[in-house]
Amino acid sequence: MLTIFRSQYLNMRGPMETISGREPVIPELESLSRTRLAECYQCGKCTAGCPTAGQMDIPPTRMIRLLQLGDSETALHASSIWQCVSCQTCTTRCPKSVDCAAVMDALRQLAFERGTASPAERRTVLFQQAFLDNIRRHGRLNEIELIAAFKGAVFLRDRSLPFLFRDAGLAPQLQKRRKLHLVGESVKDRGVVARIFARATKGGAQ
Repeated sequence: MLTIFRSQYLNMRGPMETISGREPVIPELESLSRTRLAECYQCGKCTAGCPTAGQMDIPPTRMIRLLQLGDSETALHASSIWQCVSCQTCTTRCPKSVDCAAVMDALRQLAFERGTASPAERRTVLFQQAFLDNIRRHGRLNEIELIAAFKGAVFLRDRSLPFLFRDAGLAPQLQKRRKLHLVGESVKDRGVVARIFARATKGGAQ
């Protein structure tokens, strides 16, 4: 299983910046996903096994075909790349070992970098960054810190007070059920976590 960690995507600290959309996409996409798009012969097994294909504007089989035809612009603007849950079912089912999940992941990165992601989709990126940064520091999830980091990042970007306090009413209910842990825990050997992130950031994750 391949998970892509591009340093610009994973290590973002300041305001999110985009790059020019005029650069060639397909070669970079194949490099990021480590997949040859031409290997796909459109058997449809990826779409047949995808749990979210029914809600996608462009299901996995058609997405790969679009890219084979060089229509990266349509692919980068598709909402389906953000609906993919990275369950790896498509990749597992492919008889030609086309890593469709990695292609979707790479498309998300390129859409973010090229500025084609919508504001809602950019919030997805902010959440992923907050989540990964949380795991990087603690080795496990610190929920309160994650919420604070994510909400804070969205507020600094969108200046949306309603979003900042939208879920505050859930706190008393969670506390009552003992589901709200104010103090998080860290794994004992955070050096292992640091090495995993270092390797992944350098593109060595397999």
